[in-house]
Amino acid sequence: MAVSKQFLTFTQQIDYLRNEKGITIANKQSAEDVLQRIGYFALMGGYKELFRIPFSKKYKPGTSFDEIVALYQFDAELRELFLKYLLQIERHIGNLIAYHFVEAHGISQTEYMNPCNYNNTSRNKKIIAGLIRKLHGAITTTDYTHVNYYRTKYGNIPLWITTSVLTFGSLSKMYNVLEQSLRSKICRHFSNINQRQLERFLSVLTKYRNVCAHGDRLFSYRTVDQILDTPLHAKLNIPQQGNQYICGKQDLFAVVIAFRYLLPKEDFLKFKRKLTIEISRVNKKLIHITENELLEHMGFPKNWMNITRYTLTP
Repeated sequence: MAVSKQFLTFTQQIDYLRNEKGITIANKQSAEDVLQRIGYFALMGGYKELFRIPFSKKYKPGTSFDEIVALYQFDAELRELFLKYLLQIERHIGNLIAYHFVEAHGISQTEYMNPCNYNNTSRNKKIIAGLIRKLHGAITTTDYTHVNYYRTKYGNIPLWITTSVLTFGSLSKMYNVLEQSLRSKICRHFSNINQRQLERFLSVLTKYRNVCAHGDRLFSYRTVDQILDTPLHAKLNIPQQGNQYICGKQDLFAVVIAFRYLLPKEDFLKFKRKLTIEISRVNKKLIHITENELLEHMGFPKNWMNITRYTLTP
C-alpha cells in the first residue's frame, strides 16, 4: 500500500504548491484564506488536471494558484446554473406523473401504492417494490408541513403531494414503470421525443442533479448511462468514433441537449445566455487553458452554440 498523505498546515500547503509544484502564488495570505474555505483536496484534487503537462505530474510553467481557483469558481457557477433548470424539469416531470396517474386511477393513495397500477412485469417487480417503499416513506414522513396537513385533515395524501417530496431518482424510476399509456401521455408534453428517449434523459439528468446538489466537480463529470442519439447530434456534426458520437452522450453537453428538448424555448435561451457568459468570463481568467481545451473537458463541440439554430426534428 502507498504511504498515507501527511498533515500539512495551511502555510505548509502553500509552500508545497509554490516550492514543489511550481505554482505561482501572488498573495500568500489570500491563498491560505482560499484553502481554509475550500480545502486543499477539493481545490487541487478536483481542478489541477487541466493545468498539468500531459502524461506528467508537472504543471505547465507559469500556472498560477488564481487560475486554479478561477476554474473552481467557474464550476461552482455551473452547478448553480444547471441545478436551477434540473429542478425545474424535476418539478415538471413530477407534476405530469401525478396528473396522468390520478386521471387514470383516482385520487386515493392506495392506488399509487398498488403494484397492479404499474407495468408490473417480472422485469419491473423489484423496481416497483423499491418504488412503493419510497412512496411509503414519502407519505409517512413528518418532515414536510404539507404532507402532515393532508395526512391529518384528509387521511389521504394525493399523488401530486407525494411527488413533490420524491427525489429526481425516484421520479425517474416511477416514470420507467408506469403503464405504457401513461408514459405515452407524458411524452406528448415534449416535442419530438419518444418514451425511451425520455427515460434515458431522466436517468442521465438524475446523476447530474446529484452532482450539483452534493457540490461535486461538474464540468468534467461523465455518467455511465447515455442519452440516445438525437437529430441534434447529426445537425451539429458531432464527430463519431465508429458509430458512437464522441460527445453529447454522457457528458455535460448531453445535459444541454436534454435541456433543449425538455425546457420551454424561452427558458432554454435564458440558460444558454447565462452559460455563454460564464464560459466567456472564465476564459478571460485562464492563461494556461485554451477555450477549446475547456470545452473538450466539458464534452462540448466547438460549435455548441449552434444548438438553437437547428430544429429538434430529423
